[in-house]
Amino acid sequence: MFERPKLKCGERTTFVNSPGAGDIAAKVAMRVLFLCSQNRLRSPTAEEVFSSYSGVEVASAGLNHDAETPLSPELLQWAEVIFVMEQAHRNKLSKRFRAHLHGKRVICLNIPDEFEFMDPELVRLLEAKVPRFLPRT
Repeated sequence: MFERPKLKCGERTTFVNSPGAGDIAAKVAMRVLFLCSQNRLRSPTAEEVFSSYSGVEVASAGLNHDAETPLSPELLQWAEVIFVMEQAHRNKLSKRFRAHLHGKRVICLNIPDEFEFMDPELVRLLEAKVPRFLPRT
């Protein structure tokens, strides 16, 4: 069974006042999913980098069956925005999970598989490409 990703220690969240709720605040967060092949280097790096961003909840998975965290229909249902690292990932996602995408936004970052986990250049690329698609706080 799918379990929604938990907020990580230190993760910031955005709160807004709900109409008619008085002082009650509701958590508003965009659910963002990062995908690569194995979920070992690029997508976990992206998850780590953006886990501290305000206004987002993040998760990552891999498109290969033997990925650290294989992509599931439940994870796709949870996600509002999906980032793939390469065009090949977009193609594989569409081929294997078309029925579960239901018009979700899929963004290709065009980041090749040539980086280690938390490689400074990979972090720089992610920070240059992803934030324009995230909520502004």
